[in-house]
Amino acid sequence: MEEITKYFPDLTEKQLNQFERLKGLYEHWNAQINVISRKDMDEFYNRHVLHSLAIAKLVSFSPDTKLLDIGTGGGFPSIPLAILFPKVKITAVDSIGKKIKVVKAVAQELELRNIHAIHLRVEQLEEKFDFILGRAVARSQKLVEWANGRMLKKERNSIKNGFLLLKGGDLKEELSEVKMFSKEYPIASIFKDEFFETKKVVYLTAKN
Repeated sequence: MEEITKYFPDLTEKQLNQFERLKGLYEHWNAQINVISRKDMDEFYNRHVLHSLAIAKLVSFSPDTKLLDIGTGGGFPSIPLAILFPKVKITAVDSIGKKIKVVKAVAQELELRNIHAIHLRVEQLEEKFDFILGRAVARSQKLVEWANGRMLKKERNSIKNGFLLLKGGDLKEELSEVKMFSKEYPIASIFKDEFFETKKVVYLTAKN
């Protein structure tokens, strides 16, 4: 938890309590449904929670912003962002039902009413969103194809609507496939931990 309070010092008591309870909830569910590797559980707050919250250092979402988390897995980045931004509306989707079961259970335990977890493929969604999120799900161009036509045109945040993706390594070749404006934000410049040395937030938006 020290990592969270260090970089997010203005959390309310309710948010602190929710973040503190997260690890125990995931340990409970991980014993039944393996959604996080045991090695990663030892570094849970760094590798999952803080990593997810890197997006919040790029944009502080306005109330009623609609986010879509593609391939949410166990609920990252959607669960930490739902805690940090209680007034945003998050839809978390995954094609694997047991992972969505975990997201729903964690959200219910923490009384997160701003997250809606659905077991389906993103192509089946009809709703539109301000930002589309993804964490180590697929290549950027594949995500763009999956989410085709699901971006709202009206802007309500400090940056244009688009994709905010958590990725790592050399992305030059991958991003050259994408016919959108792209920018990489090194997470190591935000969070000082060796885990983040090669991690980035990738922002994709429509070219002017």
